[in-house]
Amino acid sequence: AYERLAHVRARLALEEHFEIILGNPSSGITVGKHFVKQLKMWQKIEAAEWRPQTYLELEGLPCILIFSGTDPHGESLPRSLRYCDLRLINSSCLVRTALEQELGLAAYFVSNEVPLEKGARHEPLESDAEKLSSTDNEDEELVTEGSTSEKRSPVKRERSRSHDSASSSLSSKASSKSPGSALCGESSAQPGAPSQGERARSPQPCGPSEEARAPGERQRPQASRGPPSVISRHSPGLASQPDPGPRASQKSVQVSVTPSSSQLSSSGSSPSSVAPVASTLIPQASQCSMTKACRQPPIVFLPKLVYDMVTATDSSGLPKAASLLPSHSVMWASSFRPLLSKTMTSTEQSLYYRQWTVPRPSHMDYGNRAEGRVDGFHPRRLLLSGPPQIGKTGAYLQFLSILSRMLIRLTEVDVYDEEEINIHLREESDWHYLQLSDPWPDLELFKKLPFDYIIHDPKYEDASLICSHLRSIKSEDGGVSRKPEELHARRQTARMRLSKYAAYNTYHHCEQCHQYLGFHPRCQLYESTLHAFAFSYSVLGEEVRLHFIIPKSKEHHFVFSQPGGQLESMRLPLVTDKSHEYIKSPTFTPTTGRHEHGLFNLFHAMDGASHLHVLVVKEYEMAIYKKYWPNHIMLVLPSIFNSAGVGAAHFLIKELSYHNLELERNRQEELGIKPQDIWPFIVISDDSCVMWNVVDVDCGGERSREFSWSERNVSLKHVMQHIEASPNITHYALIGMRKWSSKTGSGEVREPFSRCHVHDFIVLNVDLTQNVQYNQNRFTCDDVDFNLRVHSAGLLLCRFNRFSVMKKQIAVGGHRSFHITSKVSDNPVAIVPAQYICAPDSKHTFLAAPAQLLLEKFLQHHSHRFFPLSLKNHSHPVLSVDCYLNLGSQISVCYVSSRPHSQNISCSDFAFSGLLLYLCDSFVGASFLKKFHFLKGATLCVICQDRNSLRQTVVRLELEDEWQFRLRDEFQTANAKEDRPLFFLTGRHI
Repeated sequence: AYERLAHVRARLALEEHFEIILGNPSSGITVGKHFVKQLKMWQKIEAAEWRPQTYLELEGLPCILIFSGTDPHGESLPRSLRYCDLRLINSSCLVRTALEQELGLAAYFVSNEVPLEKGARHEPLESDAEKLSSTDNEDEELVTEGSTSEKRSPVKRERSRSHDSASSSLSSKASSKSPGSALCGESSAQPGAPSQGERARSPQPCGPSEEARAPGERQRPQASRGPPSVISRHSPGLASQPDPGPRASQKSVQVSVTPSSSQLSSSGSSPSSVAPVASTLIPQASQCSMTKACRQPPIVFLPKLVYDMVTATDSSGLPKAASLLPSHSVMWASSFRPLLSKTMTSTEQSLYYRQWTVPRPSHMDYGNRAEGRVDGFHPRRLLLSGPPQIGKTGAYLQFLSILSRMLIRLTEVDVYDEEEINIHLREESDWHYLQLSDPWPDLELFKKLPFDYIIHDPKYEDASLICSHLRSIKSEDGGVSRKPEELHARRQTARMRLSKYAAYNTYHHCEQCHQYLGFHPRCQLYESTLHAFAFSYSVLGEEVRLHFIIPKSKEHHFVFSQPGGQLESMRLPLVTDKSHEYIKSPTFTPTTGRHEHGLFNLFHAMDGASHLHVLVVKEYEMAIYKKYWPNHIMLVLPSIFNSAGVGAAHFLIKELSYHNLELERNRQEELGIKPQDIWPFIVISDDSCVMWNVVDVDCGGERSREFSWSERNVSLKHVMQHIEASPNITHYALIGMRKWSSKTGSGEVREPFSRCHVHDFIVLNVDLTQNVQYNQNRFTCDDVDFNLRVHSAGLLLCRFNRFSVMKKQIAVGGHRSFHITSKVSDNPVAIVPAQYICAPDSKHTFLAAPAQLLLEKFLQHHSHRFFPLSLKNHSHPVLSVDCYLNLGSQISVCYVSSRPHSQNISCSDFAFSGLLLYLCDSFVGASFLKKFHFLKGATLCVICQDRNSLRQTVVRLELEDEWQFRLRDEFQTANAKEDRPLFFLTGRHI
């Protein structure tokens, strides 16, 4: 047809009068140079290389457009369209989608600001607010609801460049050369919805109404753009220019429809079932031919069968096309189905099609039904509906764009990306681990390495430096003061793509995880049982009673006195086990306030390996964690720890694990297994550890200067099985790894192992550390305090520098769960750290916060009040006995242990500027303190549980021999008496 038309046009010498364009979905638009020049002139386009890319850019071009292909694909045609020949529609296998797409070619929207035709009138109908709210609506009855039309139709919205159009009023006009054929336009684009002529499933109540409105549109300055164009579909025999003659002799119906209103006007007799209304056209004598052409809807040629289908109605008042299948790719579920109702909303129609159609093998949902669902479609299947040419294709593409960005964002995570701090203060010694290619540490070499006291973890940027005998710190090396509570906002992050080995929160859903998480469509939430587990601990002065929540699916990890009976112990493997199918170390994750955001889904991180994972939660959060993680084992802390910090969780995890180790040794000893063969390690992991990495190195020889390395993501299974396979592993007390940073240099990974602090993800030997405890009172820096205790006990801390852990930035929960507020004021008033302590017996505002938290926060921000000589005086640090407390970045501390046979730094070269005694026990004696030297004017701070203990400590340690005390130098945390405040006593060295 295209070639024959072009041939006839050439013989008539009309090549420059009108263009013939072949529309092919798989190729672009080809327009002759002459007509491109005309379009650029009419549309005032100056770009030299411009070519029309969409059919909308053919506005005003005299042409015949021939579409090829079976179905249109959401194309929008310009408003200068005059005739649309749809006689080649395959009437034998019509479905609602195809019919609406075909009729939609001749539909477009016009502005509703155009004045009404003479004699037009509105007859408002009763409206349903809910139904009117659904603009993604299917068909509109040939009625008007003028009362809502102006409110709902956006005014003068521009059409999009392609596949998209604005809204307002739809105007379409059809005619047929056969005597019984007249038009019907369409207004629905619900997938598979019949055209407007179908007049079905309108969201409004339908009734007869009359309105004659000019199908006007926004005015365009087109008078100088040449004659109106003729764009035709499927018809090689269509006239090449508008001819008013045929229109006058044909039966035609002109319909103007908005998303919430419809208007009908008819000239001549009409077979439509709606009463014809007299039509009065706008006077057009003063308008140019282009404007007049654009004000008149296009004429559509339809086969008689299709015309009858969209105009005839059944007994319910719906067009016969309402009974069509919505799409070729589905079929009716049953021939005994209810009919569609005229009052159905788009949502109700969507549910109707979901219920009464089933997918064919060609449908994307075929074989993809959700298990346990009775309907035929997947719950995440979407159905987009709306009037024709309102921009469904554009909305669909926009939705896909947003969905794509969301899905990409779901595969990304913000991880902390900070380089290690205090690198310039790193301990320099004669000993380095020079076996660069060793996969595991050599025990004898490692013992010779000195311990690096300096904290390098960037989250402790505001923490006090720890001095050692290997290097004194210059005064200018100290940190700078920071505003309180700014650390989180200041920390740097990097956006990383989640690997297949990431840990996930509760928002992750994939088919592989369902059973692991305990959500299965055929099952209720996994059954769990509550088990009490008690052990005595002298430090707490009473029996500790913990509770385990154990899902049925995880009971094989535990030993019971009988099936369903008393919990006796948690099973532990043997040191000699070499299986690669499971992780030997139980993983404990203390968490608070992160039931949704905590990264507890380790299914992918463990790469399918069997493992034991225990969430450690507070009693008041037990129910919410159980709801979100029904298939996870939970260790519930006693209620006395509801207001405690992370130190309490670490303390109980370690003590419980040691008690369990003893139980397992006794149980398995009866089976002939030696006690030392029971696996003594556990993992304590933060709830924000998201991914793990390994560094691959190429040393080029043992002592070669050439050193290259690369980092890649690996599973937690790989990391743990490598660590657990270390020779002589039971000789190490603590094992950890680096925190990942994009700024990591080769110097930090050159030596494979370091003897230093470990944080965030630690492998703890509960056997070797039996006599070293976490401080159960601590809220901050409890890991640093524990590291120092372990080292001073003569035990080994090993950091695998070739492994690193990425920590996700989680803005809720954790240490941010603790808020310090006034106890008496109903209005939340900002409390500054200086108000966290007060003089005893004073009328100070008491605070609703644990005394230990107030102490730690006050010392972090205002310790210079107690240690004025120590401020920025790093060569004369504060001596801290048996504990590490953060005194702020401008004050350095020197940690010493009072325990017999402890490994302490040599303090003979130091003159200390202060002494901190925090809840000191009987190991601290007067003779112990007399070993240390203090500057004149150095200050002392003694912290005790009550005022009586303060006085007893001063007497027992003979502090008055060297220190001067005044009555006004006594303080307490700003707690009420029932909240057990901590008491301070300060003094000056004589």
